Amino acid sequence: MTTQPAPARQPAAGLPLRPELAHEEPYGAPQLDVPVLLNVNENPYAPSEDVVATIAAEVAAAARGLNRYPDRDFLALRADLAGYLGRESGVALEAEQLWAANGSNEVMLHLLQAFGGPGRTAVSFAPTYSMYPEYARDTHTRWVTGRRAADFTVDVDAAVAVIEAEQPAVILLASPNNPTGTALPLDTVRAVLDAAARVQVPQAPAGQRGAVVVVDEAYAEFRREGTPSALELLADHPHLAVTRTMSKAFSAAGLRLGYLAASRELVDALRVVRLPYHLSAVTQAAARGALQHTGSLLAQVDALRAERDELVTWLRAQTGPSGARLVVADTDANFALFGTFADRHAVWQGLLDRGVLVREVGPDGWLRVSVGTPAETARFKEALLEVMGDLA
Repeated sequence: MTTQPAPARQPAAGLPLRPELAHEEPYGAPQLDVPVLLNVNENPYAPSEDVVATIAAEVAAAARGLNRYPDRDFLALRADLAGYLGRESGVALEAEQLWAANGSNEVMLHLLQAFGGPGRTAVSFAPTYSMYPEYARDTHTRWVTGRRAADFTVDVDAAVAVIEAEQPAVILLASPNNPTGTALPLDTVRAVLDAAARVQVPQAPAGQRGAVVVVDEAYAEFRREGTPSALELLADHPHLAVTRTMSKAFSAAGLRLGYLAASRELVDALRVVRLPYHLSAVTQAAARGALQHTGSLLAQVDALRAERDELVTWLRAQTGPSGARLVVADTDANFALFGTFADRHAVWQGLLDRGVLVREVGPDGWLRVSVGTPAETARFKEALLEVMGDLA
């Protein structure tokens, strides 16, 4: 099987496109019709019939009122999300401390719209999620990256030095990090928060200090036992926002529902930049329906976590084409970053030729594989051994 490239973006044909967009391509991982899809960190299990029935009933009820605009502030959904986070992480939150949008991508864009902008800087630590610089670009926010350590952790002293030098308005920390799966200790987050509190943000009101720190916990439900959530720090840090998504743990990537928890003041700032009625009545209804089944859905997460740990152990026992053992980054997510390969594209293509799609992302030499069903994982293992044997 060969790669089917996406159609090239057509030139602007004289349109007054913003200069910094002239050579940009749309974001997106390859979408190919192959038997085993392990490239975009989806939950491999479709919603159960019980979940589908509840969502269908909630959406049907919402459909009877589609002649009216949706609840602009969706407080019922926000209360459901607050209740879920209380059960999942043991942190009590009010509905007004929650915010939601069409995927965590839109939540992140709201954050950069509210706190970034011309004359301001956003900082993160690479390798990390490749959409972050696009949020900055789209909001005319200057983008700066520090570097992670060789094991993909964030070095506290180096991070604080970058923050002090750049004086950013927004600091983005992914935990677990994508594409590495690395979770951040709370002491690291606290150190970043302390440094952020000393930042003098350009154009901020006189006498006010403090950058906004965003901890992106899109994969938090997959974290290993004993790994804390940054939600535990919210009460003492009004400039902290913790983002989550229903795409992964809730088997709801097609729903497009991301959300965050923060202080009421921070959430109110996001209400200023959101588009009117940005969250449809159908989306609100479907999300509330799924949240009624957190018990069964999180039981699937337990199974995926066990499958991930077994996959990491297996990968670390394999010998790559170079004769060296494969290396796998410690992961608290539903994927594993593994390598290293002298020609990772050849490995990626070899897997694709055998009907298995993984992601060619992250530092050179590494590949990322999502955790699938046991059958999908078995096919990945078989294909990987064949490819490495051919390349040895």
